[in-house]
Amino acid sequence: MPADAEFGRPGRGPAAGSGGMVAAGHPAVALAGARVLAGGGNAVDAALAMAALSWLALPGQCGVGGDAFVLLRRPDGSVAAFGGSGFGPDGGEPAFYRDRGLSALPLEGALAVAAPGAVAALAALHADSATRGLPELWAPAIAAAEDGLPCTAKTRADIVERRDALARDPGTAEVFLPGRRVPGVGEPIFQRALGASLRRLADDPADLYAGGLAERSVDALVGAGAPFSGYEWMASGRAVSEPALTRTYRGAVVHLTPPPTPGWMVAQQAGLCDGDLSGLPWLAAEAVHRMASAARVAFADRFAGCGADSDHWRGLLVPSALSAARARIEAGDLPAAAPSPVPAGGDTTSMAAVDAEGRAVSLIHSLAFTFGARITVPGTGIVLNNRLGRGAYLIDGHPNEVRPRRRPLHTLNAWLVTDAAGRLLHAGNTPGGDGQVQWNTQLISHLLDHGHDPAAAVAAPRFTVHPGSDADVLGHAPELRVESRLGGARIDALRALGHDVTVQGPWGAGGGAQIISVAGGALLGASDPRQDGVTLGV
Repeated sequence: MPADAEFGRPGRGPAAGSGGMVAAGHPAVALAGARVLAGGGNAVDAALAMAALSWLALPGQCGVGGDAFVLLRRPDGSVAAFGGSGFGPDGGEPAFYRDRGLSALPLEGALAVAAPGAVAALAALHADSATRGLPELWAPAIAAAEDGLPCTAKTRADIVERRDALARDPGTAEVFLPGRRVPGVGEPIFQRALGASLRRLADDPADLYAGGLAERSVDALVGAGAPFSGYEWMASGRAVSEPALTRTYRGAVVHLTPPPTPGWMVAQQAGLCDGDLSGLPWLAAEAVHRMASAARVAFADRFAGCGADSDHWRGLLVPSALSAARARIEAGDLPAAAPSPVPAGGDTTSMAAVDAEGRAVSLIHSLAFTFGARITVPGTGIVLNNRLGRGAYLIDGHPNEVRPRRRPLHTLNAWLVTDAAGRLLHAGNTPGGDGQVQWNTQLISHLLDHGHDPAAAVAAPRFTVHPGSDADVLGHAPELRVESRLGGARIDALRALGHDVTVQGPWGAGGGAQIISVAGGALLGASDPRQDGVTLGV
């Protein structure tokens, strides 16, 4: 029996290619990247084209008003990270929110918004390694904004679920509720104002941070009561490459996005599992228990002392700290969930691209919650994120307490894997809020501990420790959520090991993983069957 047959994998294997490959959460997005590669562009060119088109194709999941994080492997073997995450308002001291009777930051509206970082990160990536100009690479996205892009079942469901909030903002209502109704599947969604903004940004990405679009954004937010000065907006437009965080696992090198992303949590979980999982049957109850326990430790450690401007995480990755955490897991001394409840929710999308020269991009971007703060910058079509409300705490003295010029902690993270000599092995990522660091660890284990191909890895039964430590889920009762495909015997064994197990539908965990792997002289890739994405080789 094939290793994945027990779990009901969809009846297709990985895509294959030799001249390059792209993977994305929407077919049109993947096609845009494949066309760039087929036309002679490199993986960075392809990723930039895909990122822009995804703003139109997946409008609830990402946008100009959101954040982005990228890992780039260059042909010389070096790996760089590009972080695009903005600051909250300069007037946003904790007292500002407490004086308004708030015990947590709002999840909608102007007070939930942080300055967007996605455009800054993409501009820095472009300056590093692109071979084509942004006007050319973003032309398909601009055309889709002006000509309309068919509404998918996912986007329609997103609109239905958030109809009341979208109706309150004139900009979102005009685009997503034309004539005060929800568009049907296949009906074109026009985003002409956003198309005009993309034209401006393709010519000058800095316009969002220090030009006319910046002025309109800050004025709108200040008018809605958010204490932005404009200077924090400008500072959020400075994105530069930095070294990726690295961790060895099974003899390979895992490259991860540094803070404010939780890439270090993947490194910590890998450190707590390295050497243990390969000797266990794939997804055996003991293996799931080990990974779930490592995740719970990581979330407790994040809540206990981590913030975007704190180095607390570094001490968690040293051998002595990992040994102590291993001892806690083996003794069953697992931490309880952290306090302070607010409702959950969120959405993201991700993509990967690899070219014939070995250049590889793993990119993830988001508005935080679906449609972000559910407000637009008037006249621009730009939907703004709610990352400040979702990510920052209103807890006195916490390293992630909301503060001016402190970025809120993120859920977004991406990874690449190379061998010890720097040769590319895998590029991957997944959306999914606090599930990301857990599912990325699972994906890496499927690939490195058990040698599975990308299709088996993205389709494997998924499990999720809940809650994590994102601000929107603190205080929920601890549970281990598992897809039913894991099987009754494993689920019973996990309960016997002390987990409060909640069984989800066979494909109900969430996420939308993308993986591209190097296999001999070819590329193999797969997109998560839980979403609408595809992988295309050229």
